Amino acid sequence: MSTRIILVRHGQSTYNVERRIQGRLDASVLTEAGQNTARQVGEALQGLKFDAIYSSPLQRAKQTAEIIHSYSESSPPIQIKENLREIDLPLWEGMLRQEVIEKYPEDYSLWKNRPHKLYMELLKAEGKVKHFPILSLFEQANKFWSEILTSNDSQTILVVAHNGINRCLISTALGIQPSYYHSIQQSNCGISILNFTPPYPSFSGKHEPGGSVQLESMNLTTHIGEKFPKPRDKHIGPRLLLVRHGETDWNRDGKFQGQIDVPLNDNGRVQAGQAAEFLKDVHLDFAVSSSMLRPKETAEIILQHHPDIELKLYDGLWEISHGLWEGKFESEIEESFPGLLKQWKEFPETVQMPEGENLQQVWERALVSWKEIIRSVSGVGIVVAHDAINKAILCQLFGLEPQHFWNFKQGNGAVSVIDYPQGPDGPPVLEVMNITSHLSGGILDKTAAGAL
Repeated sequence: MSTRIILVRHGQSTYNVERRIQGRLDASVLTEAGQNTARQVGEALQGLKFDAIYSSPLQRAKQTAEIIHSYSESSPPIQIKENLREIDLPLWEGMLRQEVIEKYPEDYSLWKNRPHKLYMELLKAEGKVKHFPILSLFEQANKFWSEILTSNDSQTILVVAHNGINRCLISTALGIQPSYYHSIQQSNCGISILNFTPPYPSFSGKHEPGGSVQLESMNLTTHIGEKFPKPRDKHIGPRLLLVRHGETDWNRDGKFQGQIDVPLNDNGRVQAGQAAEFLKDVHLDFAVSSSMLRPKETAEIILQHHPDIELKLYDGLWEISHGLWEGKFESEIEESFPGLLKQWKEFPETVQMPEGENLQQVWERALVSWKEIIRSVSGVGIVVAHDAINKAILCQLFGLEPQHFWNFKQGNGAVSVIDYPQGPDGPPVLEVMNITSHLSGGILDKTAAGAL
């Protein structure tokens, strides 16, 4: 049984409004808007029973945790954890962001472009020491996971903290390197969900073999009335809404489909319609889909609300070829290829599908298509594809190799948002991942867990 982590960033604070660097300063408190969104988080999480609740000691996070806690009659008391403190930026804390840009232009440029390289010289008893804020925060995140996973096995845990530490908690769980710190968005009162299956990694600073870690969803904001975060200031690149196709009969039944051109079932068409309604008021400038039936039909249903948008089809976005597994249930695969299915679930990067593809091949063709798409579009648009292709794209946003294939969940009809604020050659930002609230009405992904 897995341990589920519900990770929440605190509500809007007074320093957020003023655009001040907060770091570990404890001078800011929740604004009225921040308190209201914390209440909305409490309402969204009311149906979950928490076995443990952890909060940063800083008051903006503590206030948020206390408000959420007030919506549950049976939850345990809040435990304060020092390892949930926000990033330590001692030379910048309390300053307006613009003041930092003007006073420390080179350091701020380094912070934005190579954050893991930024250091601050601090005077201590032993003399001047170099403090690396991001690397220190990653170490802190590793320590938090090491402490709480072993003591909360197979439980549901609420963690309320901050933008920086939440990014590092997600990164250390998935094996994302510190250089990608700015490629993960965490909005005020955004909800992320992580599932850990034992045996747990050691979190010694390296992503070592262990049980599985899955990011079920990231930075959900629909519960506070926001479909997804607005583009950042001076956003010049495209925004891509990555959608997985709706359900098929084979998804529902757990039968491997791969490149067999299985159409949507009735529920899949409903899911596509729900995705269409969710995106109805979003201005779209382009639309791209795998040329297979199930994503193509999903895209066409979404575009019923955007009749002026032409759908462009890509063969390179086809689902993984499972070869001789296609059309088979797991029991049939095990009978014909004993042990290979277990290997696929535990070490997917080592599996060559019989008469099909391996993940490296999927990685390569997904990347070719993705690069072609982001260089050929502008504005906001949809990209509709498949489970394996979407996972390959998400992994490659962070430079992750095929061994991380299972780290990202993609529900049927789910929407993820990827920005290129500096243009197609700049670093991507995963704004939100695997939104399924338009399908289930809640924050948990309840789509079919069938085969690819």
